[in-house]
Amino acid sequence: MMSNDITLLEPSALWKSFYQLTQLPRPSKKEGKAIDYMVTFGKQLGFETIKDEVGNVIIRKPASKGMENRKGVILQSHIDMVPQKNRDKIHDFENDPIETRIEDGWVTANGTTLGADNGIGVAAIMAVLQDNTLKHGPIEALITMDEETGMTGANALKPGLLNGEILLNLDSEDEGELYVGCAGGTDANISFAYTPVAVPNDHLAFKLSLIGLKGGHSGLDISRGRANANKLMFRFLKYAVANLEARLASIEGGNMRNAIPREAVAVITIPNDMGDELLDALEEFEEIYREEYNGTEPKLSFTGEAIEKPSTLIDEVIQDDLINAIQACPNGVMRMSNDVPGLVETSTNLSIVKSDQTSIQVKCLIRSSIDTAREDVESSIESVFRLAGGDITFGGQYPGWKPNMNSPILKVMQSVYNNKWGKTPVTKAIHAGLECGILGNVYSQWDMISFGPTIRYPHSPDEKVEIASVQKFWDYLVSTLEHIPEDV
Repeated sequence: MMSNDITLLEPSALWKSFYQLTQLPRPSKKEGKAIDYMVTFGKQLGFETIKDEVGNVIIRKPASKGMENRKGVILQSHIDMVPQKNRDKIHDFENDPIETRIEDGWVTANGTTLGADNGIGVAAIMAVLQDNTLKHGPIEALITMDEETGMTGANALKPGLLNGEILLNLDSEDEGELYVGCAGGTDANISFAYTPVAVPNDHLAFKLSLIGLKGGHSGLDISRGRANANKLMFRFLKYAVANLEARLASIEGGNMRNAIPREAVAVITIPNDMGDELLDALEEFEEIYREEYNGTEPKLSFTGEAIEKPSTLIDEVIQDDLINAIQACPNGVMRMSNDVPGLVETSTNLSIVKSDQTSIQVKCLIRSSIDTAREDVESSIESVFRLAGGDITFGGQYPGWKPNMNSPILKVMQSVYNNKWGKTPVTKAIHAGLECGILGNVYSQWDMISFGPTIRYPHSPDEKVEIASVQKFWDYLVSTLEHIPEDV
């Protein structure tokens, strides 16, 4: 039987460092212990270590002997991870370690996200800092915090803290590809206030559960044709209100702004004599959804169970406005790039719909590599929800990263890859928010590139990283550091 001990994998120092990260709680905005660990790690190595005002960590390693004249390199990754788990998995991301598994050449986790995004990048940086046999110029490790829920660390980074000229971002997810551009993004935050009303005496209550979807990264996976649990749930709710006299008591769908929602749960009431019709309709819609998403959502499940009546309902006017707005809200790929074949230019993810006793909160994440296209989608979403009577604000804007095909570090890395493996790496832009766009606004002189090992299904419990690609990624990183040009 194959061991699940990832510390036995190669490169040893990288995997041992990644194991240490799996033992630390680091969901976004709750990564304090991991940040403190990195500070201690840098100081124990004897390197200058700084923690800035928000929790970004900078560790400086001097050049190896004979490499003092090379340009300074910043190795950058983010410490936080997306906390997602399967419904039947008992796991507290703020306290429990990630349980890793080795399966068919991949490392994955037991029912939760793995945190390879971006833990493998952090682990690679830790391995570089520890290894005194490597040849490299001056190195600054930049470990940012809270990338996944607002890029808080990157946005708060102050000018003048870092001295290097080249940024190597280790947060990409396809080995053999170099990323030189990314999309910018905006959060749409919508709210509906409502007055709770009484449940009719002649009504039954049911909990509707739409589960088993793949979900995934709302940038990288948005073009894969996966279902959005919020859109499917509200599609059914519109039918149930129109045909079964349903009333909505509560809704909870999705929990991360940058993850495609995998589950949605609603509590509704219907007249006493319509229970069987409801269950029949659920079966019918489950079959419809399975047919429409044949091949992409094989584990989709849509069920209902009778429960005790809720104490109140959402008032009927707000209920109908909300259902119509969610049904009309743009979601998914809006436009493909004209310049880069196969690249999504603009998209939106209807990520969260959640009610409490007096309001409903809705969140969308809009991405685009073209600012005006992003603004157009913002305008569409604003129009939909304002017509429905909702309040909407936009925030968390972050810029895209414009590709520089004449980048000197790009030329170096293309040459290194070709010399090692006999082929040229693919140069791409990515429909996701890398921190490079934000960091490049603060340090405009940086020459930037992003690369990494092969990671699949980030932001979902199916997340996994290919073991062989990690070794290749490490070899590439080490060779790149050795070939950084002189500082002239």
